[in-house]
Amino acid sequence: MTSIIRPARRALLAAGLLSPLAAPALAQSPWPNRPVRVIVPWPPGGSTDVLARIVAERMQAITGQPFAVENRSGAAGNIGADAIAKSTPDGYTMGPLTLTVWAIHMFLYDRMPFNPDTELQPISMHWELPNVFAVPSAHVPARNPREFIEWARARRQGVAYGSPGVGTSPHLSGALFANRNNLDATHVPFRGAAQTIPAMLQGDVNFAIDNLASYVPVIADGRMRALAVTSAERHPALPDTPTMAEAGIENFTVASWCAYAFPAGVPAPILQRANQLMQDIHNDPAIQERFIRAGGRAMASTPDGVWERARRERPMWEEMARITGARLG
Repeated sequence: MTSIIRPARRALLAAGLLSPLAAPALAQSPWPNRPVRVIVPWPPGGSTDVLARIVAERMQAITGQPFAVENRSGAAGNIGADAIAKSTPDGYTMGPLTLTVWAIHMFLYDRMPFNPDTELQPISMHWELPNVFAVPSAHVPARNPREFIEWARARRQGVAYGSPGVGTSPHLSGALFANRNNLDATHVPFRGAAQTIPAMLQGDVNFAIDNLASYVPVIADGRMRALAVTSAERHPALPDTPTMAEAGIENFTVASWCAYAFPAGVPAPILQRANQLMQDIHNDPAIQERFIRAGGRAMASTPDGVWERARRERPMWEEMARITGARLG
């Protein structure tokens, strides 16, 4: 009997069917070995979408596997973020999540559809960019923030400002600017910059303090006028545009940022591989140049680096939410 079982067992072991190392071997197979879904929680054409596609394109070129971008917009990024959080933690669903998910929404919602601290696994920082104070050239004559304040105060009907949704950094930035300068301003939320910009160009919305990357093309062609940027220093994409401080608006330094994430529970080897790819891509001078041309700054970090920044900034955003009274239910 023994002489019959042993050869059979050797055959099965050779095939890997009975090996106690078979499962670990499968778990350690190179990632990715099939297509990866990249969920972008914003519409096509906005800064998050544009910069995510640059990285997805490079990830695909490096790994030889498709990184298919899927736009799942709505609820100021929460719909797409929830889809990532609820996906299978196997490394084949990921996406870029802005600071609203990491550091703002918990102060705006009584109940979130997911818990970012327990249901998301950051991979790496992705980008940082300032907001730009932009106005439609054909409808607003102001050429700097002070002129805009005077123009807005003189309008009996007040002014309207757009953002990619309630509770986003552009919403809170616009509300804070209006509050500090005693403007009669109405917030008009959109699903993203791809909808905000046409409304501004039509004259339905008077200004936005929105992510710079989305506005660079319409500023460059003259349809929008950049009055200031919210970064501490001028941005290379708009070297002639002053900072808010240079334009006489003090204490208004706001930087938006984004980090790639998996759902929580992704195996450590996959997380490490994805983080290394992010480091390599974002530190590539060619990619950095593409980000600058698009209005952003490429960044990379450890997964813990994302948590450190989110927790450091949460008190500031909590205070801003309180001052503006922004709530999302």
